Amino acid sequence: MKVDVNKVNEYTREFHVDISWMELKDDFNVSLKKFSRKIKMPGFRPGKVPRERLLQQFQPNIEADFMEDNFQKYYLMAVQQEEIIPVNKAEISDVHFHMNEHFSFKAQFEIEPDNTLPRFKKNMLRVQKTNYIHDEQDIEDAIDQLRKSHARIQTIDDGAREGDFIICTLQKLDESGLPIIGKKYEKQYLKVGDGSFTDEQKERLIGLKTDEKTRLTLPINKEGDHAEYELTVNNVEREILPDLDDDFLRLVNPELSSLDALHDEVEKKIQANFEERSQTAFERDLTDALIEMSNPSFAPSMVDNYLDNFVEDLKKQNNGEPIDEAKVREQYKPLAERNLKWHSLRKLFIEQESISPSKEDVEAEVEKLITRSPDSEKEIRKYYKKPSNRDRLGDDIVEKKILEYLKQFAKVKEVEVETKDIRGQHHEH
Repeated sequence: MKVDVNKVNEYTREFHVDISWMELKDDFNVSLKKFSRKIKMPGFRPGKVPRERLLQQFQPNIEADFMEDNFQKYYLMAVQQEEIIPVNKAEISDVHFHMNEHFSFKAQFEIEPDNTLPRFKKNMLRVQKTNYIHDEQDIEDAIDQLRKSHARIQTIDDGAREGDFIICTLQKLDESGLPIIGKKYEKQYLKVGDGSFTDEQKERLIGLKTDEKTRLTLPINKEGDHAEYELTVNNVEREILPDLDDDFLRLVNPELSSLDALHDEVEKKIQANFEERSQTAFERDLTDALIEMSNPSFAPSMVDNYLDNFVEDLKKQNNGEPIDEAKVREQYKPLAERNLKWHSLRKLFIEQESISPSKEDVEAEVEKLITRSPDSEKEIRKYYKKPSNRDRLGDDIVEKKILEYLKQFAKVKEVEVETKDIRGQHHEH
């Protein structure tokens, strides 16, 4: 088999494959036998039609079958011979074959391009590290969240106040104020003073009791259209937060001896959360700086494959709800490209620096996880007995080793950010 390789660009290769009749002969005879078993010819049993008679009548069909049966085989042989790994399905052209002659074709496909790492020098990667300065408000908010998570719900008879929940039936009305049949919505939850209510609407809800009615104008779509509804109160519920006392401490953590101890524990968690947020952003910045400096190339079909898998995962998560595939692909394309570039550089690191997680590294990481959650030791050990989960942990260790290596070449600019300036944002992340 003769294979000429043409390098179209960094990620596209074109094969010109030529196989002599001598190499093809045996495969052609197999195709011929297979074809003869399918043919019904008067005077002959299936498979017993003489070769000459078959070729005389069906040679073009036999040749076409042979190409179809063997095409993939020869293409894979060519790929193995040249030790090249395609990342997409080849486009085939210029196919030529006749019995007693050679078989030739062209195959164009994409590969993962050869990228290189830059030469590492001190201070070559410019990155930023944010140090968050938290304040008392963060601690108060976190303690409030704790209280909310242990709140009890009480049904109220003396009229709704701001912050209460009204469980109600909403009946949509037409322009003349008559109920529209089929537009009655039972068991709706409205929070007084929340969401899309104007002050005037809020005033209509305050003081409402069971079985009382009022009218509201509510949004019906994102375009800002509104409709009139008649609201009938089923009941009013209020969130009763626990007092900050010893009973509450016992609920949260029986080992806490005082409110000061709770304050300190919450502060430690806040600090740890902000440090983790800072570290994650710093590491992302570090890898982005290397990506920008190296600017590795990638095959377009790799982005398509990445987005195909992403869309499939999204469909599964969406439980069959339709998604706008084109919009999703457009939105996530930059992320796909970024991740493919990092994947390429990461692979080069692993090869060049011989980075791999040792068995001891993985064990140490499992022990660390157990130390953090001693109550879940049994589940953690069981989870990491599974090879695929251990491999994932190994990948995380490799990532950490690469980041550690990169840090020596980073010029880090430290920035202080007061949490009050970003309050409200970090709940979204």
